[in-house]
Amino acid sequence: MNFGKTIFAQLTDFLPVHGFRHCVERYQGHYKIKSFTCWDQFLCMAFAQLTYRESLRDIQACLRGSQQKLYHMGFRGKVSRNTLAHANQVRDWRIYGDFAQILIAHARRLYAHEDFGVELEEAVYAFDASTIDLCLSVFPWAKFRHRKGAIKLHTLMDLRGSIPTLIFITHGKVHEINLLDELIFEPGAIYLFDRGYLDFARLYNIHQSPAFFIIRAKRNFRFRRLFSQPADKAKGIQADQIIQLHGYYSRRDYPDRLRRIRYFDSEKQRRLVFLTNNFTLPALTIAELFRCRWKIELFFKWIKQHLRIKAFYGTSENAVKTQIWIAITIYVLVAIIKKQLKLEPSLYSLLQILSVTLFEKTPLFQVLSQTEPDEMETDFSKQLKLFS
Repeated sequence: MNFGKTIFAQLTDFLPVHGFRHCVERYQGHYKIKSFTCWDQFLCMAFAQLTYRESLRDIQACLRGSQQKLYHMGFRGKVSRNTLAHANQVRDWRIYGDFAQILIAHARRLYAHEDFGVELEEAVYAFDASTIDLCLSVFPWAKFRHRKGAIKLHTLMDLRGSIPTLIFITHGKVHEINLLDELIFEPGAIYLFDRGYLDFARLYNIHQSPAFFIIRAKRNFRFRRLFSQPADKAKGIQADQIIQLHGYYSRRDYPDRLRRIRYFDSEKQRRLVFLTNNFTLPALTIAELFRCRWKIELFFKWIKQHLRIKAFYGTSENAVKTQIWIAITIYVLVAIIKKQLKLEPSLYSLLQILSVTLFEKTPLFQVLSQTEPDEMETDFSKQLKLFS
């Protein structure tokens, strides 16, 4: 069935092209466009992500070197460095942001029953941010410090499948905690935060949603203990207390009770203190849930290591956001393919295989399933892994 189609063309068959057209129409992406469409732009940038291209000139050289295959890969416009640079600069990045959300919604349905380490029926999300350093003289809009530029990726991740559900891209000066105001909290879901997000007024908004939160407490945290609950010290739970905040402003921002859990991590030999508004889950489950928050840290490290989001093909804000959203789209697309084709290799392995086989005319499943699990562990044991 797929004989005669390149691997790249078979990948694009998994993309909802009709949904992409709706995104283009929503933001008038083809206004005054004659030949090089938004789809051509997306294909060029997707090719760059999959093959780790270094620059626009590099993209142009590689694609023009296979000119006879481009039509069958979905390209209709002429690939030109200047045309692609102009498209990245002027075409609304929200086209690709909305398209990524379509794929994210599909991926979440596929991974809805994925095991993430804790057996729970409730949805569990982790929210965090990661900074990407930029040169301030080249990216003057990316304000961070006096002589340093940066952007931040604020990400809400569904721990089932490690799928990013929401991503906000801001310049480096925007504090992470302000993005909590942009979230719409799902009733009954559990949200995990590190202590940098400790703001009692915002946490109380989550409590009234009604949703649950688990967050690390700061060292100078002041409280009044109301009573203690039994704690399983053999499993690391040193204290399980029901508390009330101490101090006028803290009590004003969060007038209700909280649960305070003190946990000793024997592996890293450190003590952790959690605050939550969930009074029903066992204390050990609360600690295990927070341990799963590390998945979002792993996600940030993984995409920085394996996708092109640290070196950019354009310097404008629109070009940077376009490249990041297309990178996220490729990440989610490969995750969808892995799930639908029931592939064993890790996400990293799949990307490595795709990077050198895009122009081959072989069935996609045959190419991606030819790596043995034992070989994968030997070759990539030192790499960060997701979907392993």
